[in-house]
Amino acid sequence: MHKDYIYFQLPTQQDIINAESRISRFIHKTPILSSATLNEIAGCELYFKCENFQKVGAFKSRGAMNAVLSIPEFQLRHGVCTHSSGNHAQALARAASLKNVPAYIVMPSNAPKVKIEAVKSYGGQITFCEPNLQARETTLAQVQNLTGATEIHPYDNLKVIEGQATVALELLQQVENPDFILTPVGGGGLLSGVSIATSYFSPLTKVIAAEPLGASDAFESFYSKKYVPSLNPHTIADGLLTSLGKYTFPIILKYVSQVITVDEIQIIEALKLIYQRLKIVVEPSSAVVLAAVLSNKQLFSNKRVVLVISGGNVDFDTLKRIL
Repeated sequence: MHKDYIYFQLPTQQDIINAESRISRFIHKTPILSSATLNEIAGCELYFKCENFQKVGAFKSRGAMNAVLSIPEFQLRHGVCTHSSGNHAQALARAASLKNVPAYIVMPSNAPKVKIEAVKSYGGQITFCEPNLQARETTLAQVQNLTGATEIHPYDNLKVIEGQATVALELLQQVENPDFILTPVGGGGLLSGVSIATSYFSPLTKVIAAEPLGASDAFESFYSKKYVPSLNPHTIADGLLTSLGKYTFPIILKYVSQVITVDEIQIIEALKLIYQRLKIVVEPSSAVVLAAVLSNKQLFSNKRVVLVISGGNVDFDTLKRIL
């Protein structure tokens, strides 16, 4: 399906402010970290917005929480549903539990055990399916038909995007007048929200996406201005494998300054630097932003650069193999 053109109402400035107020007591205000050594290596001022310290260990809590809290009570009592093998599954299960409604999560049969257990710990009711998109969508449709639950898509949902936009609203209160904000891009929910909010609250700041070379569909879509799906992606940044959506693609085209790709070696080197210098646990998807800066030093020279660390839910066996 081509997603080049679709008409919809963007979240407004006030919508994003309301979202921050709506979700504030259910999420963390995450810190900004910095490192003099990393600044010296990069040749610029780096500020790391640490969403790895967020509830469920990722920014996804913001969007899931905002979406659940935006559903009318009479509708919400039937619960919510999604298909996800990652952070969104955990975030939605937690959000639903806080409202005492069921969360029906369709997960592929090969989902990591640690993520399955995390969803269960938040009370999510899991239905397993074959590990392909068609099976996930078909199974979700069956679950929704049986339960009457409201689907909350991991990223292609305007209330989810509105929630992710609060990342930018928050960091712009913590870092004054940044020249650039960088986020990773997979499905584009975080990037869309951050780019919209930045256009409202800090219009001179440029938003840049960072993407693995082995999953470069956003790069190809952005520069061809034609929707390119993610086909057979291959990267250690396992949170960035999905295609852009019908909402996220046009938002990114309009509000994002550029998309930078980085290779696997650059991601691993950036990951090592974050562990060594910031002393924090991050997943490989989070390291692509630092890799993008280090591979484009001239662009960022002497600038104030905020890097959004998207999450810290890493499988330690995988991490050991990578490092």
